[in-house]
Amino acid sequence: MKINCIAIDDEPLALDIIKDYCSKVVFLNLLKTFDNAIESIEFIRSNKVDLIFLDIQMEELTGIQLLNALKHRPLVIFTTAYEHYAIQGFELDVIDYMLKPISFERFIKGVNKVCEKMQLDSSQNKNETLKTSQPEAQFFFVKTETRMEKIENQDVLYVEGMGDYWRIVTKNRRIMTLMNAKKLEEVLHEPQFCRVHKSFFVALDKIESIERNRIKISDKYIPVSETYHKNFFDLIERKKLA
Repeated sequence: MKINCIAIDDEPLALDIIKDYCSKVVFLNLLKTFDNAIESIEFIRSNKVDLIFLDIQMEELTGIQLLNALKHRPLVIFTTAYEHYAIQGFELDVIDYMLKPISFERFIKGVNKVCEKMQLDSSQNKNETLKTSQPEAQFFFVKTETRMEKIENQDVLYVEGMGDYWRIVTKNRRIMTLMNAKKLEEVLHEPQFCRVHKSFFVALDKIESIERNRIKISDKYIPVSETYHKNFFDLIERKKLA
């Protein structure tokens, strides 16, 4: 992992020390140094900067004012001679606060924190990507009186509410199950399914015809209620060719 960084400090000697330290750390890529904060703003906006080594007490624009001005803020390590800014630094969620003169050992400790933070963020992002990219299951299980029944989504024609029970009608069978409507909606949702009535869910690709407010699936005529009318016909409209 390469960490792209910049250093901002109005003391030339402080910038030289940061340059020297960065050159000794293989995962640090020092892009540029700045002797004032104002000149750095456009560079930060236009380039991929992962980390800023930032002095606080500078003329024209302080390090804290710079951070408050940035919409998208990289990770920050404060490099300063003043202890009393530490609380503000932690309020700004900076990754570390290093007091000058900074030893190389202390520098390494700070940049290792950055490396660990970036690795953790990268791992979390990968996990989120895996979650969203995994294909949704094409089947579900429902409990009947004596067993759990597996039902393939593609086999469902419609589901009809019958009191506290739902009757799931498939191509080859009819299954009664006790389940609340909210749980059923988590399984039978758009774009494959649509609720058209408080007592009916339908598989959109199994609809044979629609006449006014009635849907025909197999030998069943299913009403479309006022509550679900707009959503259902909006879905159908998107499927129309002309």
